[in-house]
Amino acid sequence: MGMFCYQCEQTAKGTGCTAHGVCGKDPEVAALQDLLVEAVKGIARYAHCARQQGAKDPAIDAFALEALFATLTNVNFDAARFQAYLAQAAAIRDRAKALCESACRRAGKTCPDLACVAAWQPAADLNGLVRQGEEVTIQKRIDAFGDTVAGLQELIIYGIKGAAAYAYHARILGKEDDAFYALLHQLLDFVAQNPTDVNALVANALKTGELNLQAMALLDAANTAAYGHPEPTSVRVTPLKGKAILVSGHDLKDLEELLKQTEGKGIHVYTHGEMLPALAYPAFKRYKHLVGNYGSAWQNQQREFDDFPGAIVMTTNCLMRPKESYKARVFTCGPVGWPGCTHIQGHNFAPAIAAALAAPGFPADEPPKTITIGFARNAVLSVAGAVIDAVKKGAIRHFFLIGGCDGAKPGRNYYTDLAQAVPKDCLILTLACGKYRFNKLDFGDIGGIPRLLDVGQCNDAYSAVQIALALANAFNTDVNSLPLSIICSWYEQKAVAILLTLLHLGIKNIRLGPSLPAFLTPPVVGVLVEKFGIAPISTPAADLKAILG
Repeated sequence: MGMFCYQCEQTAKGTGCTAHGVCGKDPEVAALQDLLVEAVKGIARYAHCARQQGAKDPAIDAFALEALFATLTNVNFDAARFQAYLAQAAAIRDRAKALCESACRRAGKTCPDLACVAAWQPAADLNGLVRQGEEVTIQKRIDAFGDTVAGLQELIIYGIKGAAAYAYHARILGKEDDAFYALLHQLLDFVAQNPTDVNALVANALKTGELNLQAMALLDAANTAAYGHPEPTSVRVTPLKGKAILVSGHDLKDLEELLKQTEGKGIHVYTHGEMLPALAYPAFKRYKHLVGNYGSAWQNQQREFDDFPGAIVMTTNCLMRPKESYKARVFTCGPVGWPGCTHIQGHNFAPAIAAALAAPGFPADEPPKTITIGFARNAVLSVAGAVIDAVKKGAIRHFFLIGGCDGAKPGRNYYTDLAQAVPKDCLILTLACGKYRFNKLDFGDIGGIPRLLDVGQCNDAYSAVQIALALANAFNTDVNSLPLSIICSWYEQKAVAILLTLLHLGIKNIRLGPSLPAFLTPPVVGVLVEKFGIAPISTPAADLKAILG
């Protein structure tokens, strides 16, 4: 059987994976994911209708977040888990249908005719589900509506997926907003009807950016309420002698629960990938066995996990196909899954702890090396006066935001070369795993202000936006008039959501790479260039000349 998926930057030949996903996703899982997304769209049609009559159900909202999150790139590859999600989707659909019908009766309204949504029932076995998924593939919509319309529909879905992932994390920490769920279901309802008007699709793509802004604000509030505001922190990046657990992904609650359960057990805990920023939160500093960061970005995990002599906990994406040499030491959480890897249930990390104690651990301390992180908005704005003064005096000429997703595709060395070529009178802000391209280099400082400011995880783009807005206010201008250039690297759907948020905010002249999304056709790219000045990256020298003159 074949497949079609082009939701990530590394999609085969830059056009789409048709035989097997570059990410490791097989055609069966691709079909199940397509079917699950279609099921969530159907649920949203009822949920949106119900909400228009004042009726809502938290169980519907929660399921939509987790189901969409599970379909992100490098999250879940386990067909059995998707079979369970699909059975749950049918039950949630029936619940949403009953809610909608009840609400419409009370309001004296007629429910929309959603017979096709109500008629779907999950097949009795996995093969049947796969066949159902093959009937709702992206390729089917490309054939029906053309590349541009189908691509814009997918742009909205990918942005929704990214926003759902952030909202999922916020919900775990007790932060939710009904306005977010209302807009989520509204957008899903819109795209579920297979709209073909390009102007309406573009408008709703920008509306998806608004949805993601709400999600990032929720997650920022959740993280800072639970763990405090990040503060500049020196982080060890070389290991210590002893037993070890490596925690990768984005979920701070998973890290917190693991730290509680490993306290006093003689196990050192290390962050990896996007978990690095956790070390800057005040609440995590009380755990003395959280000793530092190990490794780099997600695409290097097969080598780094193989070398790591302990247990490995994957809390979110990006999970790659585990090698047999370390697969038994990989433990997944939440929506993450890989066939044959132990899945942690209910924050019970006992299996991972047992694996860490059974593994050899590091035989000796390595020479200490450190990097500095924790420059989220509170930390940066606390020295805003000094930054503004340095700009006015000419000591700081320009700000560069260089960040986003990292990946294995050739061409990403551009970001290393660009950061190194940025003139010494310019500051660099960075975030997400793209930072690993240069975050261990020494950039020095300008009058005591570090030239490299690590803002945090990808969702901390919210912090970066708040920093930019505060600077614009201080200079009595708008963000587009600041001496600020944004150079983004993208890989998966959270990066798509962030890009849509920046466009929703009206931010222009973003440079995007290492390649443009396959789902954006030339006419759509033309619209984005005309309205927002989006440009692909070229070479560091040419881009710096265009930016600085």
